[in-house]
Amino acid sequence: MTRNLWRPVLLCLCVSIAAAAQEPVVPSQPLAIDGAVTHIYKSIGQTELRLHVFAPSGVGSGQNPAIVFFFGGGWTNGTVGQFVPQAQYLAGRGMVAIVADYRVFGRHATSAFEAIADAKSAIRWVRSHAKELHVDPARIAAGGGSSGGHIALSAAVLGAFDQPGEDMTISSKPDALVLFNPAVDTTHEMPPVLVERFGGRGAEGSPLQHIHRGIPPTVIFHGKADTTVPYADVERFCIESKKAGNQCQLFGYEGATHGFFNPSRDAGKWYHETLLEMDHFLARLHYLAARASARP
Repeated sequence: MTRNLWRPVLLCLCVSIAAAAQEPVVPSQPLAIDGAVTHIYKSIGQTELRLHVFAPSGVGSGQNPAIVFFFGGGWTNGTVGQFVPQAQYLAGRGMVAIVADYRVFGRHATSAFEAIADAKSAIRWVRSHAKELHVDPARIAAGGGSSGGHIALSAAVLGAFDQPGEDMTISSKPDALVLFNPAVDTTHEMPPVLVERFGGRGAEGSPLQHIHRGIPPTVIFHGKADTTVPYADVERFCIESKKAGNQCQLFGYEGATHGFFNPSRDAGKWYHETLLEMDHFLARLHYLAARASARP
């Protein structure tokens, strides 16, 4: 009799365990990254957000240009290590290169708007600590891929979504943008899970709908076969941004799909190509010393 009473309980327990096993697990972010100095740039309740700083050799004096990278993952997941290879390369070229964590739905049950606020906070923190980091506060670029590219761009384009309580006399706007397949239009049809990230407020967080004069110099790397973020979106963004009087350079790659720029894709072919063009772009802005056109 007792055994029979336990059967429904055991069945429910087994079903629950099976269901839990099928749920996606979003790994926690690392507390440190080899070769980088880690700082907590923001605390929200029990959440501590870190950025990891790769400093160039000889950074002990002077003011160096900087870049802050934001990982992709649909405002839902992603790893802060995604842009470590690019950051290490740029540190080797003389920049202070930073990879930053930010809140995502899978770890923090937050929306895309909290992610935008965190991007702004990270840039503001770097600028407010420019002396300590040996950074030129007038040469802080932002970069990122996919949703990370979106929040980097949003920090430059959107006037709203700064974190309340921060020192608004310190700008959260980057001085240049290096974007990899960024989401630029969040108003058109998206998968339901991404619609949820914006809670029906896609137009508020859509850079394409907020283009104005004064967007910093921008370079975009995008795959022409990208079905996640259509190439036509970024093409339109660049056209409209230039019409408004801004600098926007777009590199389209035939046959390349979403995330094509990661070093793990296609033996790193497009990683090296985008790295080279990123180098040229930053050199034209005098963030890097000019170099030969050979592959890095």
